[in-house]
Amino acid sequence: MLRRLAAEVGLLVRLRGAREPRFLSVLRRAPGVAMQRAECEQPSKRPRCDGSPRTPPNTPSAADWSLSPELHPDHQTWGPEQVCAFLERNGFSELRLLKSFRENKITGSLLPFLDESLLENLGISSLGDRKKLLNCIQQLSQTYVDTMKHEQGSVEMFEHLVSANGLRAVMEHYGLVPEEDIYFIKEQIKGPLESPEDEATWPYKGRPREKSFLYEIVANKRNGIDVDKWDYFARDCHHLGIQNNFDHKRFIKFARVLEVENKKRICTRDKEVGNLYDMFHTRYSLHRRAYQHKVGNIIDTMITDALLKADPYIKITGAAGKTYSISTAIEDMEAFTKLTDNIYLEILYSTDPKLAAAQEVLKNIEYRKLYKYVGETQPGSPKKKIKKEDYEQLPKEVADAKPSDVPLEAEMKAEDFIVDVINIDYGMQDKNPIDHVRFYCKAEPNKPVMITKGQVSQFLPEIFAEQLIRVYCKKTDKQSLFAARQHFVHWCAIRDFTKPQDGDVIAPLITPRKREWNRDPGASPTGSREALRSRGQLFQDKLA
Repeated sequence: MLRRLAAEVGLLVRLRGAREPRFLSVLRRAPGVAMQRAECEQPSKRPRCDGSPRTPPNTPSAADWSLSPELHPDHQTWGPEQVCAFLERNGFSELRLLKSFRENKITGSLLPFLDESLLENLGISSLGDRKKLLNCIQQLSQTYVDTMKHEQGSVEMFEHLVSANGLRAVMEHYGLVPEEDIYFIKEQIKGPLESPEDEATWPYKGRPREKSFLYEIVANKRNGIDVDKWDYFARDCHHLGIQNNFDHKRFIKFARVLEVENKKRICTRDKEVGNLYDMFHTRYSLHRRAYQHKVGNIIDTMITDALLKADPYIKITGAAGKTYSISTAIEDMEAFTKLTDNIYLEILYSTDPKLAAAQEVLKNIEYRKLYKYVGETQPGSPKKKIKKEDYEQLPKEVADAKPSDVPLEAEMKAEDFIVDVINIDYGMQDKNPIDHVRFYCKAEPNKPVMITKGQVSQFLPEIFAEQLIRVYCKKTDKQSLFAARQHFVHWCAIRDFTKPQDGDVIAPLITPRKREWNRDPGASPTGSREALRSRGQLFQDKLA
């Protein structure tokens, strides 16, 4: 692969009548390096925009802090000019350096293969600058993985299963049209596969506009009411012992297809509006009590740490005998089908010394030696929510929030903390999904109507999204845990977050400093000031 691509590059250089860039000759000699061409004409994967709590829908991907608006989310499509724009965005704006990247024709697909010596050859003389750029490139490489949402993976897996099992002939045998129906199935999973030219254009190709209601059954992009949710509600509530307050059979019974704004949509009876609010509250409860449980999340983080440590040493064979690592197996569906939960046991019971570090993390999980939970807080208001591009800086913020007048026996660093930011909502960020549902009444069943929250109940939520911030400590000794809790509570006070529920217990010397944390929630600010004044006068009388 390396020789073929190098030959192609050399051919292009000869056709242009230019001398081969010095960088390419250096890169060719680098052992174990497989260059990839930047296929700029290929369509990219959509940015992650699912409704998962870890990542709110329609939010930027993990490395958007390093991307300018004109740069494509997939860095492998970048040419030298886009690479230079990326460099400038990250503070490398020296003209001589940018000229070097242009002359050596550094594309986005070559960025992951740069090391310190190659960066020095390109003109970055400072060791600190080389480290900084390598860190930016590493995070940029993770963006491609982050943008691979599970719907996209499901589409590619479906394509692989159709091809590997010869399902086109089977579909034709049963009267289906593979070219049309396969496209329709993929749209059911992911939504529109291509962006429409304008809002008026029908974005789907599997079925015409007259069948628009069919796209609200499996994965409803309009309001999130679909059988996918009903399935995991029934399954998870049963196994977790949590009451499922949503009756999907009743919803199906009252569902009707009506014309709404020139489209066929699934509408339901007006008396079912409360049932739908119960459905979204059930979703919230499952995330709060199970999917985002504090212990489950930290085990998730530890397993991720172990897989990252094992990633360079585990090879998975894909199509044509090509091998992939754990992190790149998603690029080949044959390799991805072999990446099962068994990878956990392979690492845990391996005798390969290269996997010792990853094995140690998994053994700590088995022995329940988990990273320690420090505390949980929330932003004081929606405006103070932490943005995704700031997530990486949070451990350092907590480490820097050292209280000056509290004696601590342990020195805490950024690498000692894990800050887990969790976004939970009703499926549409801060919007009310019921506003996107249409109802009909008994008197006029063919007329769709909208029902506002105020028409339903005064007990319904005013806010439909919240952010939880949990902090964990990797050190487990008593002195470090005490110090970590003081850092955490002091950080909450600095950021004007809510007081941790156990803040008065774990940091009794810090919580009294913040006036808002010590006010009686049932008393008015005026009443609190009068009470303090009265106490002051009482103490003065005693002193007299």
